[in-house]
Amino acid sequence: MTESSSSYYQVLRVAVTATEKEIKVAYRRAARTAHPDHGGDAAAFRQVTRAYETLIDPTRRKAYDRSYAAGTLRNEDSDGEAHFDAPPAGSRASATVHRQGNARNTAGDPPVYVPPYDDSPAGGVPLVPLSVASQQVHGMPRKRGIFGAEARIQREMRTVQLLTRQVLPAIPAARLVNGLQSPADNSHIDHAVLSGYRLALIGSMLLPKGAYAWDGRTLNHGGRAIAPPQLTHVVRAMQDIFPELNVTGWTVVLNPGGNLHEPVIDNHRRSAGALEAVQVVNAAGMVRGLKEFLAAGPAPNTVNVPVLARLLRGMH
Repeated sequence: MTESSSSYYQVLRVAVTATEKEIKVAYRRAARTAHPDHGGDAAAFRQVTRAYETLIDPTRRKAYDRSYAAGTLRNEDSDGEAHFDAPPAGSRASATVHRQGNARNTAGDPPVYVPPYDDSPAGGVPLVPLSVASQQVHGMPRKRGIFGAEARIQREMRTVQLLTRQVLPAIPAARLVNGLQSPADNSHIDHAVLSGYRLALIGSMLLPKGAYAWDGRTLNHGGRAIAPPQLTHVVRAMQDIFPELNVTGWTVVLNPGGNLHEPVIDNHRRSAGALEAVQVVNAAGMVRGLKEFLAAGPAPNTVNVPVLARLLRGMH
């Protein structure tokens, strides 16, 4: 197992949820096996030591986790097919990976875990325990830093409720992860929904009802221009980190009154033919568009465990 193909958690054979005690026990076991005095390899021993020194230190572990450090082994059942299934993020084109002779899986099918939990090698530890991987919602909106933004937390809670009530029940394999560290800057990604080999990053706004014109950069209403949260650079950064996925962004514009169809977002003023990495929609538009996006991917009933593990490590 080379360092380029393994995360530090895989090197020590511990889950991403491992405690300090579990990391120490795993290190002692791995060090005995890898140490040259016991027939091991010097390079492997250095790798075990680097993994331990990083994961045992809370500050270094947090920085490592929030970097979404690479480290997913190629799935044994991948049979060489590329899982990235679509043109650049934002395109509505939808090619799918489909094996000849097999019925196509649908988004409503029961979740299938890749790699399967019952195929773990002897003595192996899954990156994410099955009890955690089987949960559809991970984390909740919470205070960040010294000052709490109650309005932001309430807005994020409304988005979580919208996703859990309108999207997740239709796609059992979908996993909602709240509160990710942005890999592009010091900001946060409010919500991420992973299903199969597709990942949707979601931010939100709260605006009064009315008609808003979206021109690709700002929302215009009554002579006033409002810039939505900047997600495009975050989508691109996450696409670079997860090249096996199709990553898109969504800004949902919520209405204080709770009407899913308000405010009205007019998209007709966008540049003709422009592909957008981020869609700006109202609540009803996000529910409809997100279901279509996630369900159209290859194997939408798949829970990609290594990717889920990396997302969970990136939570603030």
